[in-house]
Parts: sequence; C-alpha cells; structure tokens
Amino acid sequence: RGPGVAAALFYGAVAALVLLGVRDVLFLYEENQCSMTYMYEYPEYLKIKLPKKISRRFPAYELYLYGEGNYAEENKNLILTGIPVLFLPGNAGSYKQVRSLGSIALRKAEDIDFKYHFNFFTVNFNEELVALYGGSLQRQTRFVHECIKVILKLYKDQEFAPSSVAIVGHSMGGLVARALPTLKNFKPEFINLLITQATPHVAPVMPLDKYLTDFYTAVNNHWILKAQDVRNLTTLSVAGGFRDYQVRSGLAFLPRLSQHSRALFVVSSAVPRTWASTDHLSIITEDPKKRMLVLNHHFVRHPIVTLKLQEYPSLSDLVVYVPAINGNKFTVDCEFFKEDSRRVQLPVTHLFSFGLSSSKIVLNSTGLIYNVQLQHFGQIYQAFKIYIESHCQPHKGRKMSVYRLHVPWSHEDSITVSKVPSFTEISAKLHIAQPENDSTVAVLNIYSSSDCQYEVTIKTSFSQVLGQVIRFHGVSLPVYVISNMLLAYGGQLSALISTGHCLDFVPALTRAAKPYKVDPFVNVVKFLLGFNWFKDIWNVLFLPQLDAVLLNKQDMWFPLVSLILFLFGTGIAYWGGILFSSSLRLLSSLWLSLTRPSGLPKDSKLMTPRRAFVAILLVFVSCTTCGAFAILIIYLHYILFTFMGHNAVYFLFTMSPESENRPAASPTTNTAIDNVVNSLKIHITIINLLTWIVLLSLPSLIYWFKNLRYNVRLDPDPCRTMAIILVSTLGILMNSSTTKVKSSKLSKIAAQLPLPLSVAVVAFGPMHLYRVPYFVICSLLLHVLCCIL
Repeated sequence: RGPGVAAALFYGAVAALVLLGVRDVLFLYEENQCSMTYMYEYPEYLKIKLPKKISRRFPAYELYLYGEGNYAEENKNLILTGIPVLFLPGNAGSYKQVRSLGSIALRKAEDIDFKYHFNFFTVNFNEELVALYGGSLQRQTRFVHECIKVILKLYKDQEFAPSSVAIVGHSMGGLVARALPTLKNFKPEFINLLITQATPHVAPVMPLDKYLTDFYTAVNNHWILKAQDVRNLTTLSVAGGFRDYQVRSGLAFLPRLSQHSRALFVVSSAVPRTWASTDHLSIITEDPKKRMLVLNHHFVRHPIVTLKLQEYPSLSDLVVYVPAINGNKFTVDCEFFKEDSRRVQLPVTHLFSFGLSSSKIVLNSTGLIYNVQLQHFGQIYQAFKIYIESHCQPHKGRKMSVYRLHVPWSHEDSITVSKVPSFTEISAKLHIAQPENDSTVAVLNIYSSSDCQYEVTIKTSFSQVLGQVIRFHGVSLPVYVISNMLLAYGGQLSALISTGHCLDFVPALTRAAKPYKVDPFVNVVKFLLGFNWFKDIWNVLFLPQLDAVLLNKQDMWFPLVSLILFLFGTGIAYWGGILFSSSLRLLSSLWLSLTRPSGLPKDSKLMTPRRAFVAILLVFVSCTTCGAFAILIIYLHYILFTFMGHNAVYFLFTMSPESENRPAASPTTNTAIDNVVNSLKIHITIINLLTWIVLLSLPSLIYWFKNLRYNVRLDPDPCRTMAIILVSTLGILMNSSTTKVKSSKLSKIAAQLPLPLSVAVVAFGPMHLYRVPYFVICSLLLHVLCCIL
C-alpha cells in the first residue's frame, strides 16, 4: 500500500497544479468593464434574395441587411446609398451579432445628418462549429465571395457606386475573410478594409481535423507567398486580451505581416479611447496609406496623455480642450521633461524563484510620470505580480494614480487606476514572446502625484506561470494523456507476457509512465533537425515536420514545458483511470442488486456471422452518415460488453466461498478466472484510450447532428477512415482473450510497440490532434494480429 499511497499523493499534487493553472486562465482576470450596446428602435434583418443557383449550392446559408425603425423601412426596396460593410460571424456565431455595430453606426450617422452612413450586411452561417470542424470553411469562403458580388450589384445604379466592401469578421469569420484571396476568381479590389475581432490567425485553437489545419496553411501561405494580392488591403486584427480564454491573443497576431505596412495588430486593452469608432475615412478612401494612418491614429497612437515634441516639429501652440460636464470644473496639470530623466530600470525575478525573492525600487516623485523598464521580461512562460505602494503627504486635492503596463512589440496594455495613498497589485504576463530582432522593453508607466513616494516590488507568480502553461499548451494535454496511456498499455502487455498476469491500469500507469522514456527522444530529434544532413534524411523518409519545431518557430516552446505537460498528462490519466474503475465498481454493485449473472464469459470465436453483420452495419453507417457517430456506437457497445464481463467477475469475487453458485476450485477453473480477469484489465485500458478518441471526434459529430436537416451524410468527414478501421478492430478485440495474446509470435512486438508510439504521439500530435487516434489504432491493430497469429 505504501507505493500506492505515495503515487496517489504525488498525482494528487500534480492534479492540484493543473487545476491551479486552469483557475488562473478561466477565472483570474480583470473585471469586465465593457457595457452592452442598446438600440433605440426595434432591429430588423431584411433577407436578401439570392440567385437560385447560389441558394441551391448553399442551402444552409443566408444574407441579411440590418436596419432599425424608419431606416429599415426605407431600405426595404433595396435602394441603398451608404457604404457597404459585411459582418461575418465566427464559430457558432449568430448573424444577429451585427446589431451592436449596425446600431451604433446608425446613431453616429444621425449625429452628422447622414453625411456618411453605412449599410451593414450580415451572413447567416447556420451557427456552424467551424473552429472545431474545418470541412465547411472552404464552403463558407465561397459563399462570402458570392455575397460580395450580390452586395455590389445592389449599388450598380448609384452615381458613385462602390467597387469594394469593408469586412468585419468575428473569430473564425475573420479567417474566412482572409481566405477570400485564395479563391481563383476572386478580385482583390472587392475588399479594401478588413477588421478582425479575436480571430485566431496563426493556428487553429484546437487542430482537430486535417481540413482545419490545411485551410490555415493555405491561407497563411497565400498571404506570405502572394502578398501582391493583398497589397491594397488594409488589415486590423484586434485581440480580446486575457478575458478571452477561448482565443488567446497570441493567435490573433499576424507575425509575418506585422512588418507589412498594411497590417496592424492590437490588444483591445491597448486601444486608446476604446469606445471610439473607426473613422469614416478608413472606409471610403481609396488610398491604402491614408487608411493605415487613420487606423494607427485611432488604435495605436491617438495623442491622449502624453505628447513627444520631437514627433511634432512644427508645433507652436498646445491647446487642451476639456468639455464641461454638468458645470464641473477641471484642473489640468502639465509639465515638460526629458524622457531620460524619468526612466528607471527594474530587473524581473527569476522563474524558479517561485515568488520567494523580489526585486524592488523606490521612486520619490517630483513630477507627473515615471517609466519603469522591466528588464529581461520577454518570454511567455514568465508571469509576475507587481506591487505598488504609494505614500503621500495629506492633501485635499490629491489625484488618482494611473499605472499602465505597456508591451510595445504587441501593442499590449493594461491600465489600473488607484487611490493615493494605496497598495495596488498588478499582474504582468505576455500574450506574445518578444521577437529576436526587437530591442524594445516592457514598461510600467506610473502617472503619479508629485510629492509622493512609490515603492515598486516585483515577484514571480507561480500560479500565473502555471496559467501560462495551460493557456499556451492546454490544448495539447490530450496528447500527453494518451502518450501516458499507451505506456501503461505496453506495460500491461509486458507484464502479461513475462509473469502471466496483467496489471490493473493505474498500477501499470505508475510503473510505466516515466518522462525519460519519451522526452529525451523528442528533444534529440529536435536538436538533430538543426543539421542539414539529418533534415535531408528526414525529408527522404517523408516524415512530417516535428511539432516541437513548429512550436519553437511560434516562440511557444520553452524549457521543461514538455516535462511539465507529460506530468500533467500522467496526473489526468491516473485520476481518470481511478474514476472509471470506481464508476465501474459502483455500477456493478447496483446492477448486481437487481440481477445475477449466469457465470463467467465463455471464450468464443473472434468473429461470428452476427458480429460480422454488426461490423458491416457500422461501416455502412460511417460511410453514409458520420464516422464519429459509428465510433460512438462501437464505443458504447464496447463499454457495455466490458461492463457485463466486469459484473460477472465482481459477482464471483464478492460471492461467499460456501455459495452453491460459486464454481468449484480447480486448476482449470482458476486458469479460466485468471484469463477473464486479465482480459478485463486490458479491456478497461482500451476503453480509457477510446474515451479520448471519442472526445477528439466529438466536434464533427456535433456538427453533423446540427446539420442533419440539410444533409444526412457529413461531407467531408474527417473521421470516416478512422471509424471504418476502429469498427473492424474493436469488433475482434471485444471477444479476444489474453490467452491467445500470450501464445502469439507477435506478443513481444505488441508489448514493445506502444513505447515508440507514445513518443510519436508527443512528436507529431500537439499541433495536429487529429493524428493522435491513428497511433492508438496502430497499437490496437497489432493486438488484433496477436489474437489471430
């Protein structure tokens, strides 16, 4: 019991660390300071009639024009005079989300007597789950192309008919908009401005199928290799900050395009006067340079708070305009100073200080602003707590202090307002690592009160470091869970061959799941790929690129991350195994209170006509409906089969020795019992592996179910091939016994194969989750061969 208790305590601590990181991501962020927009009139969505050919090609999609009150009535005849703007909703998004933009734009137009106004169109994508299923992204892109042509035709009778539309894309809608130039017949002049909100441009949030990753590759490669197609397109990407835990802000960054003069990336918290709407000139001007200047003015360099005189060489006078509100009076403090005189440096603490040490600086304020440069702060795995304690002399007119944490390379800000005197806590962590060629420094701007003392202390925040691991790599946790399970599976088979007895899943996991079996191989291959000769051999073997290399290119790979994730995966697999075993025992006890099994499961043929018919039926289901649906059915069937076998074994071991129903003790009986118990242990491990396969295939199943009224068959289907293989494999494994495995010529290979497969899962799975089930299937197929040969 000693090792078992120690393992439970260790993996309990690991699970606690995982939960601590998840808590930081999901719950520990700034208070929501956004307010809901309100309408003054009832919203109306006028459906635009599309040509029959388009409606037949895209029966699930629709195009609408937004309006309110009199404006909506006037537009019912589709005589439009405004500037066309097309809104594209994102993953599971509603076309009615355009209301916020359309309503505010209408009020702004009324304020200037409709000198300029917008016509907001919106697309109904049927709330498809395109972030989880990539099979419909190309279809959505083609439909948007057709919508743009229909919209522009509505203006053809105008004296100054627009030749392009502006597009606002939320989430995956922004990616669909960026995919438009990849279409063969798309004219680049159709769009001149693209604003994306929380769009994951770099990579999918969860790479669950090949169609999704291929779509990303095609779009990003086109924008890099054929930049001339988008040279006149002005692009603004706005990320949501740390409150957006669905799409982390780093994914909204356009790394290769950041040097492009027509692309801009900002985090919403860094936008000056975030309530300000985009200037009308950014829509109507044909000059891309002017559009970019307007976006920079409103989203990055709006001259509020601080002016640098060298940027305004012709400035002769400065006028500060503060409109009176309810007759209140304002006092404006102003000062001129050399920037170097207000700049101080504060080195951050080491990652492994765990918050036990700190770095401190004291500022005796004589002015209105100080810039504290945070030295050596540029990696995503760094996270800190900054404590600012202010001490001031009593003063009746004491102002508030404003603390601004500014990250220049990603236009990333966070602002905190505090009373004076006070003790303020600020979180400091990054969305994007500092680029290698960037020499800027993260800065804490203190807008201070004169004659005050500010004590600034910085400490490493261990909980937020864990949060950064989960934020950037939490999606990869299934990879490491399955890698651990494969090691446990191989350990069970090895014990079965060497001792004749199979270990339970949890003991096998604690014995076999060791990081040194996996991590060193991945790191060695990653190192060797830095040499051209090894890279040439790699390419000759047609091996895919190592995911660790891709993560390194995105500045997401940092020391010990794979080890941490492996331990997290072990903890999840450990407690998942305990939960499943406990649930099985509980259900068995409840079932046995209602009925009694007739005896132990009998060893039968691997395949019978009935079982063959079921397998063929499920293959037919996967080919004509949805592969994930067939996987779910065979998974539930496998659980039911294991449950009934567990009931028989559980009943046998809980039965009194004097019971008449208990089989007489004999070598044959004991062997039969051992065989059933060993087989049951293997089946439980297979179910644990299958559970994650089902979870990874679940998004396409949900997508198929939501769209049943349009098409019974999911096309394309990322799980069809996998379903056909799994149905055939599990149909045989369900009736297999460990006796045949022990006597097989392939048994040693079957016991050794899970180790290289667990390495392959970690090597090729973190950025391509859809590959992971196939590594599990390889191991199961060899198990089937052991039952046959």
